[in-house]
Formats: sequence, structure tokens, C-alpha cells
Amino acid sequence: REAMPMDPQQRLMLELSWEALEDAGIPPRGMRGSRSGVFFGAMWSDYGKVAGGAADRIAQHTATGQDLSIVAARVSYVLGLEGPSMAVNTACSSALVAVHLACQSLLRGESELALAGGVNLMLAPESTVAMSRLGVLSPDGRSKAFDARANGYVRGEGAGVVVLKPLVQALLDGDPIYGVIRGSAVNNDGFSNGLTAPNPAAQEALLRDAYARAGIGPDQVRYVEAHGTGTTHGDP
Repeated sequence: REAMPMDPQQRLMLELSWEALEDAGIPPRGMRGSRSGVFFGAMWSDYGKVAGGAADRIAQHTATGQDLSIVAARVSYVLGLEGPSMAVNTACSSALVAVHLACQSLLRGESELALAGGVNLMLAPESTVAMSRLGVLSPDGRSKAFDARANGYVRGEGAGVVVLKPLVQALLDGDPIYGVIRGSAVNNDGFSNGLTAPNPAAQEALLRDAYARAGIGPDQVRYVEAHGTGTTHGDP
């Protein structure tokens, strides 16, 4: 009865959180009562439109099934985690900001372990129509990032979860370590030539902050993953 009105994004993050903990060698059932946090990026809540908004279709579990905050709270509840639990919506940067917040929580000692990640499922046509009307989707369904022919991006689905710990603790626990987050930063474009348009000066300031917090120089960076939207505004 509860599963019917539950956003599939909740189910997917439950599954991936369990898988991430197993991959880290941490028994999920043994985490109850721990000061572990959950930080997930999530933007769209399409399932509420699929389930229908008519008053006679609202049931006991509709509120918890369709609220984006429960994408994270469901994981905390099922695993019995007592650290911070939140869904973060900063549009296309949601998952990265969730990771940033998870790191801050670990550094402050608010969490001893954190699950961080993001989810995006396209479950109703309205959100795609909205982005099309905004003029950011490619009319030919092809993403051409950093190309003179760039005319819009293409929507996609996916989800991912990582387990984060302070490095010292991970080493003490003998955990498998795939990577180390040296530093992170968050800002906003502020006023620019449009609400959805990038601000190069603000993005430069963000990079300088991130390098400073990581304690590295830009000349030490060997790989950069860019957010290439494939749009005439975003690519420059």
C-alpha cells in the first residue's frame, strides 16, 4: 500500500545506498543509531503528476511518497541513521552541492559518515515540455557541447551514491578508498544577463576558492570535468 504512491527516486536511492555501503564493506543493518548523514541532490518530482493530483486519489502515504525531502529521509529511516538528512535542489549542480554539504558536515563532526549523491528520473512529460519551452533543449535530440553547432542539451536519467568519511578515519578502519576530496566550494552567479545565464566572473571566483581550499595550484590539475550544456549561452 505504501509502495504505490512512493516516488521511484526514493526506491532507487534506497537500493544504491545499500549497494554503496556493501561496496565500502559496511554492513547496512549495523548502522542503526549511528551519526551518519544523508545528502542527496534531487530536482524533479514528476511522479506526483503521474499519480494524479485529484483529491480523491490522495491517500495516507501520498505526502511521504511524493515529497522530495523523503528521498533522503527514507534512507535515514530504513537504516536508522541519526545524522543530518536532506534533499538538495540547486538545479543541475544538486548532486555536487550535496557532496559539498556532506563534506562540511564531516569536517564539523556533525556526521561520522555520509551518504552523498543524486538522482534524476523522467517520469512525466511536463518537466520535459517546460525545459523545451524555456528553449534549452536540442530540437534534434543531439547534445553538441563545445561545438559551434550547439543548439541545446538532451535530458538524461541516472543516480549515484558514494560513502564519505574523514580520510584519517577511513585509513584507521582499513576502508577501500577510491578517491580523496581535497576541497570544494559553492557560490552563485548573482546578477548577470539572465536568470539561467552563466556569469564567467563568478565561475572564476568559485574555481579560485576551490583551489585555495584544496591547497593546490591550477597548474597541478591534470583532468577537468566540465558542465558543457551544449547551449549558446552555457558553452562560452
